[in-house]
Amino acid sequence: MPVNETLANYGDWLYGAAALVYVFAMVFYTTEQAFTRRAKKSEQAAAKVLVGAGAPVEPASDAPAIGLIAEAPRRSRADRFGRMAVALTVLGALLHLGSIVLRGVATGRAPWGNMYEYGASAMFVAVATWLVLMRKFDVRRLGAFVLTPVVILMFLGGTALYTAAAPVQPALQSYWLVIHVSAAILSSGLFLVPGVVSLLYLVKVKHDANPAKFASLGARLPDADSLDRLAYRTTIFAFPIYTFGIICGAIWAEAAWGRFWGWDPKETVAFVAWVVYAGYLHSRATAGWRGTRAAVINSVAFGMVVFNLFFINLVIAGLHSYAR
Repeated sequence: MPVNETLANYGDWLYGAAALVYVFAMVFYTTEQAFTRRAKKSEQAAAKVLVGAGAPVEPASDAPAIGLIAEAPRRSRADRFGRMAVALTVLGALLHLGSIVLRGVATGRAPWGNMYEYGASAMFVAVATWLVLMRKFDVRRLGAFVLTPVVILMFLGGTALYTAAAPVQPALQSYWLVIHVSAAILSSGLFLVPGVVSLLYLVKVKHDANPAKFASLGARLPDADSLDRLAYRTTIFAFPIYTFGIICGAIWAEAAWGRFWGWDPKETVAFVAWVVYAGYLHSRATAGWRGTRAAVINSVAFGMVVFNLFFINLVIAGLHSYAR
């Protein structure tokens, strides 16, 4: 099937627009953090003045309200910036999804046949995961930290790893491309969020132990227990998908190369990452490894996923090198 160059170009433009919108969303998330911190400092200073003067801390609320219309409480400036950041994140995700769909329509195949397309799809999953988590948990203040690696990886994908729309190589022309690679994309995008959260957990613990360390960053983060639970719940959801992806890859390898497992560099690192994630979930569920040790294991596992995605694919030659 010939490639529709017009749709492919539109997809590339939407990809760049999505990355730019994510950058603006990061700015608004950071601005929310700045105004939140400033408001907290003002409240603390006002409380000290009131207590020092002997004035009551709680304002009187006995004023008559006859004939008055109660006004809805005004949102703070920090909250307004946070809401704008979420709106921009949603807009960026829609543009991002549009770029992936257009790439698939333009090529007439699953839009993850090379590193550029794989990274674009995985980053969309990461952003979509984050939007879901923001609806369920009070973690909006972490938006800038989650979008930072997304923007960096999208920049690398759009520059160093960019590949023009084209049919995939014969080795990838299989229905397993949809099954195996989509599972890898879903799990990789999902793993990005707990990977970032676990790193932030380590920062928060260091700050709690010594407020002088990471003073500007640690004070803005949620409590350590919330970060630990968020990382665990997201990882436990992504791990079965990652396991399914590895199993499907082994089945595809048997059909394509005549063996289920050949210790190819990408296969090996993927399996090692699976073992580390399994150790994280097992130790946390049975041995009660909550806290720093669990966060370190989770961070190492995510580092291996990123290492497998970039270093193994781009530097080391193997049977998966055609996916560059």
